[in-house]
Amino acid sequence: MEERRISWQEFEEVVKDVLESHGFDTMFRVVFKDEEGRGEIDVVAERFGVTLAIDAKRYTERWYRKSAIKREAEKHAKRCKRYSKLEGKTVVPVIVSFVDDDVVEHEGCIVVPFRAINDFLFNLEAYLVDFGFL
Repeated sequence: MEERRISWQEFEEVVKDVLESHGFDTMFRVVFKDEEGRGEIDVVAERFGVTLAIDAKRYTERWYRKSAIKREAEKHAKRCKRYSKLEGKTVVPVIVSFVDDDVVEHEGCIVVPFRAINDFLFNLEAYLVDFGFL
């Protein structure tokens, strides 16, 4: 997938489609409100009792910065805690980034490069154990 040929909206849809191809039930662009205000999650995906809250980031090589993804991971983890409380279930925060090197965890949020999303989903349970979610 070339970065010049896909918008951020299309990237969100591609991520949703990949999750569905792995058997996840998905909700797209989920908006919620709580005492802190409005929140939005790009894709909420559920399978086998696991709920992933996905924030798709179409960073490119030209302006991608590790500090930016770390800030976004912190914000997404907080947003997911709020959503988890509203829904009454555990929600795993995940950022799918267009550009990156490895699957990592930062401040309670898993960061998965798009090129590794299939491996992440095939081996989801192992990743969740490794990162302390199971």
